[in-house]
Amino acid sequence: MIDLYYWPTPNGHKITMFLEEVGTPYEIKPIDIGKGHQFAPDFLKIAPNNRMPAIVDHEPAGGGAPISVFESGAILVYLAEKEGRFLPADLRGRTETLQWLFWQMGGLGPMAGQNHHFGTYAPEKIPYAIDRYVKETNRLYGVLDGRLADRAFMAGEEYTIADMASYPWIVPHERQGQNLDDFPNLKRWFEAIKARPATVTAYEKGEAIRPSGQSMSEEDKKVLFGQTAASLKR
Repeated sequence: MIDLYYWPTPNGHKITMFLEEVGTPYEIKPIDIGKGHQFAPDFLKIAPNNRMPAIVDHEPAGGGAPISVFESGAILVYLAEKEGRFLPADLRGRTETLQWLFWQMGGLGPMAGQNHHFGTYAPEKIPYAIDRYVKETNRLYGVLDGRLADRAFMAGEEYTIADMASYPWIVPHERQGQNLDDFPNLKRWFEAIKARPATVTAYEKGEAIRPSGQSMSEEDKKVLFGQTAASLKR
C-alpha cells in the first residue's frame, strides 16, 4: 500500500518507526544517497528537493489516485492523520505534538546534521565549526531534557510522531559529542523508545540495507556534499 523511498539515515528511520508501529504494509525502495539515486528523474517527480524519505500511498483515504509526499515531517503528519494514531485529535494535544515535531525539523535535525558534517565528514577539521555545532547540539539536548522532566514523552504521556522524529537524531549521541548521562530525563525517554518492538524492527531493516559500520567512500562524499542546482539536471 505504501512505497517508501528510503535510506537508513535519521530521517529515514523516522518513517519506518511509524510504519512498524501501525503495521501498515509497505515496501522499501532503497535510495542510495551516496550513489546519487536521489537525482533520478523518476524520484524527482516524487521528491523535488532530491532528498529521501518520500512515500507514495497507493490507497489514500477517500480513494482516488496515489498520493506522493516528501519531507519527513510532512510524511509523519500525513500518515498519522490517515491512521488516526500518534497525533492527538484534540486542539491542545495536536498543538503540543506539532510544535515539538517542528522543533526537531527546524532545530535538532539541522544542528545535529551540521555537527555530524563538521565533526565526521568535513575534509578539514575547523575547530570553530565543530565547537559551534557541538555546543548547539548540547543546548538542544538540554531543552529536550527539561521538557521531559515532568512527562513521559515530548507532547505528554502518550508517544507521538514528535518522539519518532527526534529519537533517530539522538541515536548518534556519542558522535555528536554528547553524554546521555548528563541528561537523565532524555536518557530515560531514549531507552524507553529504543526498547519498543517497532523501533527494534525499524533499525533492523535499515541495518539489512546498509550496515551501520559501513564507512562512506570519498566518492560518496562528493555526491552528498557537492550538490548544486546543476545536480538536478543529471
